[in-house]
Amino acid sequence: MIPFDPNGVGIANGNIFGFPINEQEASIVLIPVPWDATASYGKGTSNGPAAILDASTQLDFYHPQLENAFDTQIFMTPISQEWSEINSTCCQMSKDYLAELEVIGEEQAREKYADELSYINKAHEALRSNLKERSLDLIKQGKIVAVLGGEHSTPLGLLEALNSHHDSFGILQIDAHADLRNAYEGFDQSHASIMYNVLDKCQNLEKLIQIGIRDISANEVELSKIHPKVVTFYDWDLKSGNFEGKNWSEQVQEIIAELPQNVYISFDIDGLKPELCPNTGTPVAGGFELEQISYLLFQLVATGRKIIGFDLNEVAPGENNDWDANVGARALWQLVCACEKSRRNHA
Repeated sequence: MIPFDPNGVGIANGNIFGFPINEQEASIVLIPVPWDATASYGKGTSNGPAAILDASTQLDFYHPQLENAFDTQIFMTPISQEWSEINSTCCQMSKDYLAELEVIGEEQAREKYADELSYINKAHEALRSNLKERSLDLIKQGKIVAVLGGEHSTPLGLLEALNSHHDSFGILQIDAHADLRNAYEGFDQSHASIMYNVLDKCQNLEKLIQIGIRDISANEVELSKIHPKVVTFYDWDLKSGNFEGKNWSEQVQEIIAELPQNVYISFDIDGLKPELCPNTGTPVAGGFELEQISYLLFQLVATGRKIIGFDLNEVAPGENNDWDANVGARALWQLVCACEKSRRNHA
């Protein structure tokens, strides 16, 4: 085996970043979920975990906010070929259905493709259940669990596991979309329904803090207004504040002040500016620089709050270049380093 040199060339040893860590040794376990069966606009995020894994060895492993960042004990479990194949089957089933939604209307399309929808929803439920069981086992071992999607529906099982383990926790959601739709387009666990489902299933969730939201339905806006657990920092309000003289540091403190002690981070890559993730499923103009999110994460840790898990999702590799994967790997590195600093603070 080639020895690991944090200052040398990255080694493609099958683990994320090429770190020489196995699951037993790991403090952080990253579970890739190659699933994008409910994506309605652009497919490809199921290939995100493999693309990020490939790109991750091209990073350098110094981090200004974390001493000896390369000592982070993180392990990425193998990408499931079985779930990749199930996802491919489900994507093929949903192709014609999604194409007809806007032609014949949702009611008629759902009736016409009832069997296909039933199959996809049952497969998705099995995916959620398997992830919850796997996450609970790892959490009981004292490990921090994270999910690498795939579409944004993928971390639901992990969040249910954390709900079983913690009496109280909050979610910091970085996203262009609120994801507060109920069973969007007939999919019970749609990528557009993840936070609706979390609010429904995770009774110990204390706060859902959403930032960067800029593509949202009127019903979602209304839900965010009336739901006692939801606080939304819309992209247009953050930008207006910035234009009027409020700096990002001040806005970050307002965001963090809404969060409880235990925090889960849900990072949809489309929360960033679309030039950083042009091939993501539903890119939206506006958004953040990656440096802004990094600053937010480390300011969160500096307050003494504890990161109890995270996900990164909706990274879709392009056909002609690896830019999305490159940015995705760097976004993952920021999440990992912030999580590791939090872990060390609370060890």
